[in-house]
Amino acid sequence: MLDLKVVANERLHPNYCLLKLAGEEPLPEMRPGQFVQVRVEGSSATFLRRPISIHYVDKGRNELWLLIQLVGDGTRRLAEARVGDLLNLLLPLGNGFTLPEEGDMRELLLIGGGVGTAPLLYLGACLKAKGFRPTFLLGARSEGDLLQLAFFRQYGEVYLTTEDGSVGERGYVTNHSLLSEKHFDQIYTCGPKPMMVSVARYASAHGIACEASLENTMACGIGACLCCVEKLKDEHHVCVCTEGPVFNIEKLSWLN
Repeated sequence: MLDLKVVANERLHPNYCLLKLAGEEPLPEMRPGQFVQVRVEGSSATFLRRPISIHYVDKGRNELWLLIQLVGDGTRRLAEARVGDLLNLLLPLGNGFTLPEEGDMRELLLIGGGVGTAPLLYLGACLKAKGFRPTFLLGARSEGDLLQLAFFRQYGEVYLTTEDGSVGERGYVTNHSLLSEKHFDQIYTCGPKPMMVSVARYASAHGIACEASLENTMACGIGACLCCVEKLKDEHHVCVCTEGPVFNIEKLSWLN
């Protein structure tokens, strides 16, 4: 558990803000795909911490970045944080993405939709640090909903889809022409469950290894409340907050 100071609060979109947090001591090691639980102060309607994906870690500045989607009173309160405020966090939590070994010649595709793009930025940064140049396929409703594209382009080539066709190809990420034009050895995905299920089925049909970061409701973050239970292929149920949030799709019931 750490108290981190807000050093920046950037409103990227009417429904999204970027919080940059820094600590006096070096931040603990964090892996892409892990998450934090943030305590919300001053909200009578919010009793439990809010789970937020680790968006980026700037080790040089000792900063943790959190991309906050404003969906309820808790996240709206977080979006009101001011520079200098202290936020109490449990971190890092959960299991992250599996990174390939350095020197492994693999084509890597990172597919994200909506706020599910959040953990893919840090994943892309970590992959580049290991010598890879991943490809990003990012989807949203419209051009204004695609955030921080300049940062993603620092780590790999970026392809876009929008439901209204305002930028990139019109439609969903799973309909993008890239998927039929280029071979990939590994897919990482995060976003709305229907999107991830479609990505998982595409990957399975083409023999591509795939990991998905689930966005089940995680109220406690330690496996006590059972709000985030997910069914596995073998009929067992697990807590996403402790067993995930990242899973190999072959373990999930999505392909049954």
